[in-house]
Amino acid sequence: MKDLIQWNKLISWVDEIKDKNHSTAAALLIMKDNEVLLEHYSGKHSNTKDARQIDHQSRFNVASARKSYLGLAVAFAIHEGKIKSLDDYAADYFEDMDPDLLGETTIRHLVTHSHGLDEYINGNLIREFEPGEKWAYRGVNIVMMTKLIHHVYGKSFPELLKERVFKPLGFSKTWWEISDSEELVSVIVNPENEGERALGTSEDGLDKNLFVNTREFAEWGNLFLNKGKVYGQQSVPEAVIEMATTIQNPSYSDKELPQNGFFWFVQDEPRERSEIGSRVPRGSYQILGVTGPTLLVIPEYNVVVAKMYNKRYNYGGEHYLYYLKEFSNLVADSFDKN
Repeated sequence: MKDLIQWNKLISWVDEIKDKNHSTAAALLIMKDNEVLLEHYSGKHSNTKDARQIDHQSRFNVASARKSYLGLAVAFAIHEGKIKSLDDYAADYFEDMDPDLLGETTIRHLVTHSHGLDEYINGNLIREFEPGEKWAYRGVNIVMMTKLIHHVYGKSFPELLKERVFKPLGFSKTWWEISDSEELVSVIVNPENEGERALGTSEDGLDKNLFVNTREFAEWGNLFLNKGKVYGQQSVPEAVIEMATTIQNPSYSDKELPQNGFFWFVQDEPRERSEIGSRVPRGSYQILGVTGPTLLVIPEYNVVVAKMYNKRYNYGGEHYLYYLKEFSNLVADSFDKN
């Protein structure tokens, strides 16, 4: 373990990026061997004068990091035969969609961003590329899989996870919010304007309204690190965790494209378009959101790191990937024994 100077370097980096990107809030929590090594909070819930200080109860909108929650629900569905195979054709499950448009799209393509579908602003779907040919980060697959889980279980994936995971872990600060509360951190879209509440209209997982405090975000990652065990008991089948966090995408001709499990970004070797740094060990995995949250799991070091911001389009512009990679590299450097 590095000394306090190394932690100060990481904390300083997180706070500097907060200021650089006009985020009003930052949080950082590091766990190793199921113990909290570092917990840091800075800033305020919004850019208003009387905004509340960030603390361990502050709940951030985690934006696309919510996909890791959906991914676990999909893994449950495949493990339990609700979805027969990862390589089943999507057309067999989405009978209300154009089978010609779906073509040879499979469930595997939908959960690894290799489906090739996109959506016009009017809601009409188009095909960008053939399934499995490339990688593109779009939203249509998230809506499709959210609806599919609801269909096969007769309940939303948030409700499924609440029963099977959130209650056993004692989570009370993880939910898709439709009502405001003082714990919720605003999302800064334009620094010149007051932060937005980022609430949804439903709790069914279709809206981008998942709010989580930093401790439960880290514990969510720790569930995966521990292969589904909670307090020594197998709460989630290990096979479900393995399915979600190992590389599942088809092989791409472009070797610089990211590798994915069930929405998680998974490290095999450094890739130019990956969001994980080159110094992060093989087998690590990460999920992140447009408002700045990052959850990084490094099994080789038995480490989980949760980082939070509240600014939409953090790291915007041409340096987007650099900042994402640099954070994970700095974390890896803190534990690298070489």
